[in-house]
Amino acid sequence: MYEIIANPDEYTIGALEEGFGHRQISFPDDKRKRWAEEIGTFAQKLDGLSDKAKGLQELLISESAIMATPASLKTFKVQLFKVNDALNTALNLTQKLEADIVKK
Repeated sequence: MYEIIANPDEYTIGALEEGFGHRQISFPDDKRKRWAEEIGTFAQKLDGLSDKAKGLQELLISESAIMATPASLKTFKVQLFKVNDALNTALNLTQKLEADIVKK
């Protein structure tokens, strides 16, 4: 048996607590299945992102000439930073989610 101990305040969504109370409930099978399917979709998207990143890496390390203006290079780098920041945020959140499911 497992318990989800996620605290809405730690995720800055404390307003969700209002009206829900603190008694434990069983995680309904239909919701578990739907959430599992959604997580599968996340995994597929991550696989797609990984494939795109590997393709971009291959292009950048290739012998092919790549032309750009300084502004477009800077824009490209900023976009890479945004992707990196989003990935780091997602990984940190995933670590919290994993810690919020404890075996009883």
